[in-house]
Parts: sequence; structure tokens; C-alpha cells
Amino acid sequence: MRVTLYFHKADGFGEWRILVGTNGAKKLREFRKRDIKKFKIVYKKIKELSNGQFSGDNQNRLDGTRSGVPIFEAYMEQDLGLVYQIDCVPDHDGTVQDVVIKPPPLVFGDQEMDQLHSLLVLDKYVTFSQALLNGLIAKNDVQHVFELTLVHSFWLLHLPQYLRSPQQREIVECTTSCYVLGRSGTGKTTTMLFKMLGIQQAWQLHFEGSDIPRPRQIFVTTSHMLANNVEKCFRKFMNSLSLAGCTLDELAKLQSRHVDLGLVDSDNVSGTLPQRFSELEDHHFPLFLPFERLARMIAADMLNADHPGAKRMTKLFMYSNGQEVLGSFVSYEVFVNSYWPHFPPYLTKGRDPWLVFGEIVGTIEGSEKSLGFHDRTLDKNTYCNLPSRSNPTFSGQRHIIYAIYEAYSKLKHQRRHHDAAERTHAILNTLLGGTSFQGRQVDFLYVDEAQDCLLIDALLLRLLCSNPEGLFWAGDTAQTISPGSSFRFDDLRAFLHRIEMDQASSSHIVREQAVAHPASFQLTINHRSHGGILNCARSVIQLISHFWPHSIDSLQPEHGTVDGVKPVFFTGWDKDVVRYEQFLVTASSSHNGFGARQCILVRDENAKEELQQRLADHGRTLYESKGLEFDDVLLYNFFEDSSVDLSRWRLVLAAIDDAVEGHNLRRQQAPCFERDTSRYAGVCSELKFLYVGITRACKRLWIVDNSDKAECMKLFWTSRSQIQNHIPDSGVPQLAVSSTPEEWAESGHSLFQHKRYTQAMHCFGRANMPREVRIAKAHHFQELARATIGVAVLSEQQRSFAKAADAFFTCGSEAPGREKLQYYRTAAECYIRAADDRKAADAHLNAEGYELAAKRYRKAGQLDKVVGVLKSHSEEVSRDCADELLTVCRLYYCSQDVEKRPSSLFRSIEEELEFLDTYGLDVALVVLYESHGKYVEAGELHLSEDRPLDAIRVFLKDKTNQHAVGRAADVLLECLWKHCSFGVARQELHNKIPKTLISLSHQLPLGLLSPRAREGVRMFQTAATENLDRRTLEVLAEFFKEQNESAAALWCLNHIYSPLPQIPSPTLKEVTLFLRKFYIYSQLLYTVASHKDPVGGYGIRKLFGITQLSVDQYAVQPNSFISPTPGAKSPSDDAHTNRLYTHGQITCALKERVRLHLRFQVSAETRLCHKAKVFSQCLLYAVNGFCNYAKCKQRHAPLSSLDSTQYNAQVDIYLQQMRILQLVYSAFPEMREWKSVKEEIADWIAHLYEAFFPPFLAQGSLANLNWASIQEARDGIRVMRNWIRGAIYSLDPTSTAFLTDILRLIKLSSAFGEGDALQNANCVLHCRPRVLFRPPGRYIVADMIDSIRSFTESSISVGVLGLRHIIRNDLQVNLSVLCNCIEELLSAYVITLRFKNNPGVDSLHDVVLPRSWFIRSYKLDARKDVMLLGYLLDDIEYFLEKLRSDNTEESLWLMHTNVTPVHRSLFIARIMLCLASYNCPPYWVELKAKVSNIIAGLRPNDTTRLAPSIYQKYTEAACKDYLRVVVAYDEKHVMPNLVHLVCEETRLGTSNFATEWRIERLSYRQLDEIPARLASPLIAARSSLIVEAPLSDSDQAVPNVVATDKEESAARLIQGVFRQHRRQQKRQLRRSTLEAERSAIFAACLKHAQASAFPPGFYRLLYLGPLPHLLLALKKGISIATFVKATTKIPGLLLREGHERLQELGRQRSEISSALKQGQELLKTLSPDSQFHKNRNIGALKHAVLQVKEFLHRIPGSARGAPEELDIAYKAIVTESTSRNRSRPSALNVQALFI
Repeated sequence: MRVTLYFHKADGFGEWRILVGTNGAKKLREFRKRDIKKFKIVYKKIKELSNGQFSGDNQNRLDGTRSGVPIFEAYMEQDLGLVYQIDCVPDHDGTVQDVVIKPPPLVFGDQEMDQLHSLLVLDKYVTFSQALLNGLIAKNDVQHVFELTLVHSFWLLHLPQYLRSPQQREIVECTTSCYVLGRSGTGKTTTMLFKMLGIQQAWQLHFEGSDIPRPRQIFVTTSHMLANNVEKCFRKFMNSLSLAGCTLDELAKLQSRHVDLGLVDSDNVSGTLPQRFSELEDHHFPLFLPFERLARMIAADMLNADHPGAKRMTKLFMYSNGQEVLGSFVSYEVFVNSYWPHFPPYLTKGRDPWLVFGEIVGTIEGSEKSLGFHDRTLDKNTYCNLPSRSNPTFSGQRHIIYAIYEAYSKLKHQRRHHDAAERTHAILNTLLGGTSFQGRQVDFLYVDEAQDCLLIDALLLRLLCSNPEGLFWAGDTAQTISPGSSFRFDDLRAFLHRIEMDQASSSHIVREQAVAHPASFQLTINHRSHGGILNCARSVIQLISHFWPHSIDSLQPEHGTVDGVKPVFFTGWDKDVVRYEQFLVTASSSHNGFGARQCILVRDENAKEELQQRLADHGRTLYESKGLEFDDVLLYNFFEDSSVDLSRWRLVLAAIDDAVEGHNLRRQQAPCFERDTSRYAGVCSELKFLYVGITRACKRLWIVDNSDKAECMKLFWTSRSQIQNHIPDSGVPQLAVSSTPEEWAESGHSLFQHKRYTQAMHCFGRANMPREVRIAKAHHFQELARATIGVAVLSEQQRSFAKAADAFFTCGSEAPGREKLQYYRTAAECYIRAADDRKAADAHLNAEGYELAAKRYRKAGQLDKVVGVLKSHSEEVSRDCADELLTVCRLYYCSQDVEKRPSSLFRSIEEELEFLDTYGLDVALVVLYESHGKYVEAGELHLSEDRPLDAIRVFLKDKTNQHAVGRAADVLLECLWKHCSFGVARQELHNKIPKTLISLSHQLPLGLLSPRAREGVRMFQTAATENLDRRTLEVLAEFFKEQNESAAALWCLNHIYSPLPQIPSPTLKEVTLFLRKFYIYSQLLYTVASHKDPVGGYGIRKLFGITQLSVDQYAVQPNSFISPTPGAKSPSDDAHTNRLYTHGQITCALKERVRLHLRFQVSAETRLCHKAKVFSQCLLYAVNGFCNYAKCKQRHAPLSSLDSTQYNAQVDIYLQQMRILQLVYSAFPEMREWKSVKEEIADWIAHLYEAFFPPFLAQGSLANLNWASIQEARDGIRVMRNWIRGAIYSLDPTSTAFLTDILRLIKLSSAFGEGDALQNANCVLHCRPRVLFRPPGRYIVADMIDSIRSFTESSISVGVLGLRHIIRNDLQVNLSVLCNCIEELLSAYVITLRFKNNPGVDSLHDVVLPRSWFIRSYKLDARKDVMLLGYLLDDIEYFLEKLRSDNTEESLWLMHTNVTPVHRSLFIARIMLCLASYNCPPYWVELKAKVSNIIAGLRPNDTTRLAPSIYQKYTEAACKDYLRVVVAYDEKHVMPNLVHLVCEETRLGTSNFATEWRIERLSYRQLDEIPARLASPLIAARSSLIVEAPLSDSDQAVPNVVATDKEESAARLIQGVFRQHRRQQKRQLRRSTLEAERSAIFAACLKHAQASAFPPGFYRLLYLGPLPHLLLALKKGISIATFVKATTKIPGLLLREGHERLQELGRQRSEISSALKQGQELLKTLSPDSQFHKNRNIGALKHAVLQVKEFLHRIPGSARGAPEELDIAYKAIVTESTSRNRSRPSALNVQALFI
């Protein structure tokens, strides 16, 4: 590598080596550019000297006989000569001395030290090589490799103490890693640069083109400017090296290609580097990057890392224009402006934010110890216990600093900001967490200004390099003035050593351990400043080392090459502006202000502004000056502006050893440092700043400061004789040096390249270059705009960038040639930051960046201009970009309703059709279809994209096409069902979509529709009318019921009965019709609620707005009948408006909602029935024809209307209501156990009892019952029997109404065949009230049961005794029920007496009795005992007297009314009718006399008063006239009650009165014919219902039945099977969606396998085993693909999100459409019934599995369960099994499919 850096002689040159100095090379370039003749003369003379032609003209000695190396002059022209000397220098190998010819140092004497310093220190020598010559010929501004170590014999003789060190060459040639420490200007960066050059040149000379890859070298520093400058210098050196082999023609081409870019900031020049480190290729190296850029590139590769938090943090480091990225980084400026003011004042008072920020970022967050904590920050205990020796800053204030850190951290996380330490930790967490480096690591790493990095940054950089011997660390901790820097080089060295030597962590930190210990170098020769300045700077370092030895690296004292004038300290000067201005006046007074190579340094921006106001001069801050150098520096008010007070600055006095003349040091005694070391931490930082300021000067340093704080350092320097003190008495010095415009321009360019734009503006102004001033100002505006990021609000940032962009745009319009392009590009970038995409696009267009302009126009939404750019500059835009942008434009215009779109979008109609179809732009495709009259195709396309309204409108455009009209009707009805489903209120039909649909329905030509479609449309139209036409809906409901369209019928009925119609004063007929229709409505609801699988049919799904998405997934329309039900799940709140249910969920939800709705509707209907008067009749009105009670709630039916029709209608309404209620109880079986329901059932049974057995004989009896007139009578009787049975078991014997209830139930159960329940009821067997026991301990309930059942001879007698107990004890009982019992016993006595008198068939011949007495056959029994008839008559007499005496209030009562005198008279007349029967045998004289006495006893005691009219005739008639009175009474009623029995086989005579009085005559042959002929409907009903079981709605009390063992075994078997069935049903409802869907697929496979006689074999096992899993995975993938396709509809997203994502959406749409098509084809191929399986090709099946796997990988996201299902199928089908003889076909549990 040694010789590769240096060149050999130029062609034609001799053995004498020519070295040219910096000034000589500069002159040669000037001659080449401006005077080619002189250039050729000089070139010729140099060539002669190299060939040893030392003639007289060429060797004229200038220094006479002075000792030393002689100086010669070679004559060329009159005013042109070449001065040179012959010297000895080391060769490139450093082994021997070469004799060279070089320019001499033309300096003699001590008074010209400045010029000596310039020549010796600043001049660099290069070999006059072919490369140098070619560079001059090509006019290339390149730099040539100079001699690192050139020792001139002159300096060897006269200045031995300033001899240059050979260490620079040693560092360059070092083959191991190294650490290079050196103060500012000692050549650290130069050694790095030369080493990089040597490695790169060596590879190019020896290995380029071979298998050995280019060495990857990277130069890293924190300064963007330094990285750019080093890269420029490297490129120039490399260019100079490459010039050596160029021919003259190639040099001519290079000259023509050389273009001056003008005044351009290198940061604004677009780079070609990729954003990701892994994308770097060999040709990108060597790299020169600031650390921030490198961190972004590494982080970009970590975006996909799994480490928690890495993804978000690393996103912030990528290049982006997003405001989140630009404003989220906490720099020191952001910290001091946005954070520091928000901290509590007691924490910040008296503390320097610079030092605090450095402590937080450098120590708490960025130190080596932070890596050992989970959150990568030191905890409070660790930080507070750090040793003061190594961490002196804030050593006594750690608790306060940590409190500031905690406040900072909390605020930072709230703002979602991050700082430099977090940035590095985020990457390290990923790398150290197991994620490997992406891409190839570098071979050589060079880190300059390493002290400005954090220690954790060093770890990241170490991980970057794979070569442990390729590390180069350089820096100087004395120059640590960057915020956050907080370590020494010793710390870095120790840290990296531990990394290399730690075997435990080497496996994942570095690839291999370093083979050699890194070398350490110290550079002590300063090549910038002379000794006078360096002595002053060195004393500052000594102060730091004295007080804070561990805050700075210990180095050998630096020294300069030559000595120089001491710095001047101006003291005692007042602040008179005129006096200060005199400093800036030159001797000639030609210029005010400093020259181009002079500078005023101030502490900060505030001081700079103050200086500008006072002296009109542009000073520079210390931070701005870092990296710059000036001939003369004036350090202005450094101490006065210091934040450290005088008491702390006095610490410097402690370092003064000797007395200072004129100063009493005792009066200025130094404080004790050891007493409070942390108090003086600020002085350490101030001294580092002071060191930087001093070392900026190359020749002269002036310090101006009149503050007391300056005295301490002045005394310190004075004590060491390192400064000159200048007082006003010494006169006013003239510091300013005049400069030419060229010098000002050169300085301006230099400052511009160092990004010192305000100073550059000043220089360009002094050089009279207004355009350059505007360019620098534009860059200054850009810098100010960048400074607002993270500090100012977004709007302020954008305004700042807009201002900069406008300035750059102006510069572009003024710039000549191609120089303007970069200004326009920069303007475009600023406009982008200003969020002005349109102007950015215009700027790109002016910059000839047509592709960028088109992209930016696209982002701005000006797609017409995009099309224009693509059309006008198609050649300048890449094909891929053009296609992409054209696709976006097509998507935009085809997605918008644009009247006129660019004509150049499509070349043909076919291309347009293909494009629209590919990207699913159905709206545009519809327009295209319609324009060609293809309405059906257009409508179907609307339907495929879920736009039914548009489809209907398009279909209706062709009303002559029956198919189109039919499709319109079908779609319309489907939409109406969807939006107007069951439960949707009528008001909703007038809103939004329903209203539109109804409006469209009126456009349908109904004549072209089928009857069902036509009536379906009419149904919705009718419901939507303003005044609901219930009659029309009823007709439609009947139509749909006949057509088995139960869903439509239920929909109609629900609108009829929601809400229930209010019928004012309804008639019995109206209520009957209402109940019958309402029962149909309720029954339909119950059918749904009780259906095993209600959603299995399309009709119910349609009715309730349910959509089946898959086998086990359903969606419910929003706001539908089911939607409020909780418990459903929704996969995406943004994507779906419908809720999703599994089969079990939707089944339960639907049934529950319908059950509740049924209950609600029936409850409302029941309340309506309770209010209706028709359910009970007013007795007073029936008897008297009037009712005096104004608020009577009973029906007023005249006596003339009480016919059999009305009797049956009354029974009908009760039975219908009971049927309706039974539907609710069947839907809610638990309700039967509710007390309120039991009471309700008892109430309805009581009403039904009175309907069957009215209290008034005129109201009818069972004899008038006609089942044919009662709708669904059989079902009504079944319900009634069930209720009676349940009521019997539910009776409460403690209730006051128990006696009445049990008597009713005994009567009803006897009449309708439920007597068994009475025998086993709890109230009969166990819970028997004592009040109902008669002597001798007989339970009267049992008496009444035996009496009614009439199975024994004593049935009548026990009935009499039971009745006697009730009457004599005044037990509470309903009067009507009691009278029914009396009538029952009297009828039994009369008939039995007839049988006993004449036991033959004609025993009942010629009798006239009430018809209701003969309807039960048990009375026709002559064996019954009638001995207690007298008891009965006595009890009746007692009871009648009780009724007459009005003494019934406590014991007797009636339903709906109080017992009034009219009511008592009515029941007296009813009993007297029974008593007045003349049918007793003629010889029972005593009995007849007894009856006559009872009737006569009812006459009033007062002869002047008459008996009540209703029974008056009974009391007045003689015994022989009783029949006449009875007949006269019966003739007043519409329903005849008497019947005359005539036996056809008798010899007895027959009376004629029956004919005269129009009594119905009934002839019979056998006695058992009588009941059948009198009440045949009832007998038929009873006989058919006896064998039917009651409704099993609830778990009622079970009688104690003794069963056989066989019966018990059978019962247990039935019970077990039923329970298993119920468990299976519950498991089916609870099973997951995947199980249900897999079961359905398996069922389909099993069905086809059985139907097609699938042959046994391995394929059959696969078919029935893993294939269902495969098909399920495929269906899941298709489902998610369909969903994604639906959500990527470009027009909808364009409206919602704008045009920004069109490009991405287009790609997604195209990809998902392709994937969906593939999935559908696979499903068709693999479906259970496909031909594919008939071939039984296992290889093809394996291939299909792989295709399914590929398909699923193409789908974004993953459907739940799909990967697992695919994995099962893949393992079973594709993966080779060790044994094919498997006993099971797959992992599919066939047995569990139906569980």
C-alpha cells in the first residue's frame, strides 16, 4: 500500500524527482487556464530540470554563499523565473533518501514568522507526476496526494525543535486497528483519508477484476459537513490517481465533460445511495456518511424485526417527508426550547441546560452501563452511585439531575419523541436480541471525531465491521462541545476491549476475536496554528487535566511547527462603540470590518446578534466555527457571556504558581476545589469551549473581554507569559486586514461549503456578488426552516420551508445554464416539506426532473398534468414509472364521474374494457355497457358489485324485456326484504333506501310479473301507504298462506298487528274473527321460535334479514329485528356494518327474539281482550233489558239475541284466546310455574266455565254446543284439557277461592274427560283444608268428585252430603257454580227415580226435562241410592230462604259483579225450575207435596206484596200447573231448553201437551241413544280426546303411579335416549364455526363417497380424512380474499382517502383479483363432486395441496383456522408417511362431526 499512494515521474521526465508546493501548483493551474504559452514554457523548464539540465540559465544561485541548502533560479522570460532548491527527502518506502527538486522556503529572519508559518505548516508538496500533468491538461480541479513526511534540511539545520513526526506515515501503514488521539489540526483526518486511499488504490491496481471483492470501507462522523468534505477530498485524490493513465484524447473528453455545478450545497445534491444498508453493493464503497444517515440505513433493515418496539422506532430513522419523522427527534435545540421551560424551576435554576442534556443523553441513556438495564437507562440508584472520579459532572447533584431526567422522559414519551440514545438503543435491541445484520458488513471502519458519539454508538459501529483489525478511531475529547458527548477515549478503548475479549457475548456481538491488540497513536504536531497560539491553548488543556483529569484524555503536549506571536488580550477598554470600531479599520481606511481570512468569534447566537447591532459585523459562534480555521481570530466577550459566575471562574487562580506583576493574588484567593467539585463542572465545559475558540486561529489571536470573569484566565496566562496584554494607553490597534474581492469570494465559497451561510452572504456582499448573496440567503432560509422542525408548530414549519423554496425558485430562474437545475431541485424539496406538492412539481419540471414532476403532480392530485408530462416527455420517464402513473391516472378518471377525461388514456375500446374489468372499475364499465345498450349486462355488473338500486334502474331501462323486468322485480324484492325485514317499523319504509325501493316498485310493469312476485311487490307497497290498508294485507296474508309462503304471510300479519288495531266497541263476531287471525299470526311466530333449525330455510332468513355467508357464518342486517341482541361478535368495525353470528348464535338469537316478540304481542292482545266487553255478559241487562250501572264493563246482549250461535261464539273466543296464550306458554315452558300465570290460567278457565255453563238458562247450555261452528275446536279442547289438568295440580287449598275452583274443575274435567287428574291431585290426596271435612271426617271434595263421576251407588248420596256441608256451613262459593251443583244433583235424582219406578226402556217415556240433563250417560243408572232426597230438599229450602233474606254477602259471590236482589231472584227462579219438574213418579206424593211447600214458601209474608216477577208464577201456580209455568218460561228464550222424550217401543200412553206448547219431541228406541242424540258433537269430541295425551309444556305434578319393572326399564331407556339427543343438540349449538363448516364439508364428501360407490383404498381415506380440512382452508382463504376485494374498491376508497393511495390500491386490486380467481378455480377442481376425485390420482392431489398453499400465501392477512386446516391436510397428503397402512383416514374426528 505504501507505493500505491504516490506517483512516478511524468512521461519524458528524468531521474530528478520534482516536488511542487501548494502555491506552485496553483500558479500552474492559473497559467493552464489563462495563458497556455506561459504554461508550456514553465512545463518545458521543469522537464529540463528533471532531466538534470543544469545550465547557467537553469542554475542561477540566489542566496549567494550563505550556508545551507542553496536556492536557485531558472530563467524563462523577462518577468518569469522558476525558483527551486535541491534537497534530500525519504523515499516512499522510508528507507533511503531521494534527491529532489522543490520550491524553497523564501523566508528569513524572525520578523517574518507569519510567512514562515504559512510556507512550512500550510504548504503541501506533491510529486510532478503524469497524473498531475494530466490534471493540468484536463483543467480538472483535483487534489493530488501530497507528502506526509517531508523533512527539509533547512529545518533540520535551523529549526530542529519543530521537526515533523513520522507518525502520520506509521498510522497510514498500520495493519491493525488503531486509536488516534490528537488535538485540533494535528492531522487525524488526513491519516484516515490516506489510509483509505492506499487500500482502495491497492485493490484497484492488483485485484480489480479478480475474485477478491472490493474492500468495503466506511468513514463515519457526526458532522455532515466533515463527511462531505472528506468525501470530496477523497474523490479528488482518486480522480488524480486515475488521470495518470489517460491519453490526450481522453483528457480532452474529460475537459469537455467538466461542468461547474456552481454554488450548491452538497447536502442538497441528490445521492444515489439506497435507503437500506443491506442494499449497498460493492460499487457504493468507500462510503462517507454521517452517523445519523448510517443509523437510518441500518434501521431500515430492522423494520421487519420481531423485537418489541423496534418497528416503530426504526421507522423514525428512515428518510421521509412525514412530519412525524421530521419533528420527533430531540436535539439540543429542541431540548432547550421545548423541554427545558416545562421542567420545575427548582430543578433548573442555576443549571446549564447544555451540561444537563449531555448528562442525560450521554450518561443516563447512552453510557455503557445503560446496556445492562431492561429499559436501557440507568436507574436512579446506579446513577447516583457513579464514582465522582470518572463522572465528575454533577457528582453532588445526581438526585436533582435524575429528577430532571424523569420529567424529560415522561414528557418525551407523551410527545412520542426520541433522542440520539433511544435511536441507537432501538437498533441495538434488535441486533442483540438475535436479529442478524442485514447485508454484508464492512471491512474497514473509520470513525472521526469519535468523542462526539455516544458510547453505545461505538458499539453499533463495532457491530458494523466484520474485521477486528479494520477499526480506526480518531478524536479529541478536549473538543467535546457537542451536546450528549460524555466520555473519554480511555473509556472507549476499555469498552471496545471488553467487547472483543468477552467470550460469552462474542458469539452474537462480533464474528471473531481480534488477532492483534489495537495500536494507539498520539499526534502532537499542530499543522494549523503556530506555537504562540498553541502555548495558550495547551495551558487550557493543562487546566482541565489538573482539575478534571478523568474528563479528558491524557496526551503529550501539542506543539506547532514554528513559533509565533502571542495572543493579545485587550483589557481596560470601555464599551464606547467608536473605540471598538477603530479595531476594524485598516491602515488605508479602505475597508471597514475584518478581512476574508479574519473572524470574530462569539459564544452563541444572542451574542452574535448583539455584535451585529454594535459593530455591523457578522461574527460566528464557537459551535459554528468548529472545523473552520482563520488566519486571525478575535474572541469577543467569551467570559462576559459565560453562564459560569465569577466565583467559579476564580478556580483558575488555584493553578497559578508565580506572582503576577501588578496583581495581589491574595485578594483574589482561589476557592477550594475539593470542597465541592460538582459546583465547578461548568468551568470544565467552558474551558473546552475556550480551547476550540483558541485553536481556530492560524496566525493571530485577539481576546477582547472587559468582564471581571475574564481576569482569572488573563492572570493565569500572564503568569505563564503566554499572552500580550494590551491596554488603551498603548493606542488603538488596527486589527482589520483588507481583502480583495477575489479573496472575499474565495472566503464566501469556503464558508458556503461549511454551511456558514450568513457569513457567506457577508463575504459575497463584500465581493459585490448579489446573485451569490441570494443563493446563500436561500440556503440560509433552508437552514432556518430545518431548525423549526420539532420546535415550531407544523404551520410555522411549512411557512419557513415555503419561504426557502421561493428563494431557491428565484435562484433557479436567475442561474445560467444547467446550474439552475439544482436550485429548482432544492426548491422542489423545500416545497415538499412545505406541503405544496403543486409548486414542488413545477420546480421538478423546471429542473428537468420529469419523472419526479409527474410523481409530484400525481401526489398533488393534478392528474391532467401527469398525463401531459407523460405525453410530452415519454422518453425521459422510465417505462415502469410511466406505466404506473398512467395506471393511476386511468384509475382516477375511470373512478370519477368526469364529463371529459384525457383522450390519451386508452388506445382502443378493447384496452379500456380489459382495464376496467381487471381493476374492477364497474361504474365505468357499466357506463360503457349502457352506451352500447347492454342493460342486462350492466345491471348484472351492478349486482356483482353490490349496487342493487343501480341494477334495478338499469334493468328498468328496458321495460319491454320480460327477463329484464323479472330481474328488476327479483332484485327489488330481495332488497325490500333486506331493508324492510320483519320488525322494521312502517316509518322506516319512508326513509332513505326503503323509500327509494318503494318508488322504484311503482315503475314496475306488474302485468309482466309472476303472481308471487306481483303480490310480493303489492305487499310492500301496501305497507308503505300513509294510511295502512289492513284489509289488503289480510287478503295478501291469506294468499301467501295458501301458497305456503309463510314468511310473507307472517310479514303481512306483523304489520297488521304491530301495533294491535283498536276496534271501538267490537261485536262478538268481530272479536271472533280477530282472535282467529291473531292466532294464525301467533302460530307463525311460534313456529319460528320452536323450529329446530329456523335459519336453515331461505324463507326465515329472508324474513328476518339474515344472510348466510358460509356454512356456519351469518350476517344480520343493521337495525333489523335481531340486531339489538347482544352476544354477537364483529371481526372488523371498519370493514363490516353487519354483525356476524355462528349458526348456533343466530339460531339462539333468532328464537329468543321471536319468543320475546310473541310474548310481547300476546300480552298486548290479552290486555286488549281484558278491556273488551264481549268476554262477559251483563245478567241484569239479559233479565231486565236494562242496566243501571253506567260504568258496566260487560256486554249488554238483549234476551232476543241469546241464541245458540252466540253461545258457541262465546265459547269460541275463550278457546281461541286460550290457544293463543298456550303458544306463549309453549314457547316459555317455565312460565307455567309462575304464580301470575297460574292465576291467569285459572281466570280464563273460570270464564270458559261460565261460557260452557252460563248462570242464566237463557244463555244456553252444553246442549247448545256446536263444535262445527268453532274453528280448530279440537285444538282448543286439547288446550283446555291441558289447562284443566294443570290447574288441578296447581290448586292452592288455602285460597279462599279453592272451593269454587275445585267445583269448576270437577265439572269441567267430568265433561271433557280429565277425571284422572282429580284422583291424583295434591289437593285431593294430601293438602285438604279442615273446613271441607264433614262428619264423620269425610272430605267433601272427594264427595263432589264421586258425585260427578257417578261410578258408585252412593254417588248421589255423597253429593247430597257434600252439598249439605257447603250450604249449611255458609262456605264461600260462587253462586252460579253452587247452583250448577244443585241442578246436577236434582237432575240425577229425577232421572234415577224414573228408572227405579219403571226399570225398562220406557222409563223415561213421556217425560219433559231440560236438554242439558241428558247429555251425560252416567245418569241413566237405576242402581243409585236416592234415600237422602229429603236432605237435599231441606238444604234447597234452606238455601232459597237464604237467597230471599239477602244474607249472602259473606259466602256467595259472582264474577264481574256483586250479588244483587235481581241476581238472587234469577238463581231462585233457576232452582224453582228444577223443583217444578212434574216428572217425579206419580206415587211419590210426599215428594211432590214437599216441593210444593218449598215453592209456596217463597211467597211474600205480606199479602199486599208480590213475589219477584221472574219466579212469581211458580209461587202462584198449583202443582198440576207447574209444567205450564215451566213451558211459558222457556218460550221466552230463543234457545229451547225442554225436550219431550217418547219411547217408540212402549205401550204406555203419550201426552199431547208437548205439541200444543211446541216442546221439542225426541223419539228413541234405546236409552243410550238419548245422550248421543241430544249432544252428539260433545260426545264425539270427548271420545276422540280421551285417547290423546295432554300438551307437554311443563313439568306438572306427576301422580303416584305404581309401574311394573318392565315399564320402568322402558321408561329409563326412553329417558336416556332423549337426554342424549338433547345433549347432542346443545353441543351442535356450542360447537365452533370451524367444526360446523368442517362437518358440512365432510357430510358432502361422505354423501358423494356413498352415492358414487367410491372404491375403498388410500385415496378414499384421503378423500374422507384430510380433504375436508383442505377444502375448509381453501374456503376460508376465498372468504378473506373476497372480503379484501370488497374493501379495496377503488372508487369508494378514492372518495374516502383521496387519490394518494390509488397506485397502491391498483396493485392490491389486481393482485387480489388474480388470487381470488385462482382460489375459485381450485375450489371448483377440488369440490367433492368434481371429476378430479374420480381419477383418484394422489400425485395430482398433492400438487393441488401445494397450489392451495400458494394461494393462501397470496392472501393478505389470514383467515382464522385456515393455516391450521391446511397444515393438517399438508401433513396427511403431501408429507410422506412412514407407513401407508394407517387404521384411520385422517385426523378428522368423524364421530365428533355431529356432536
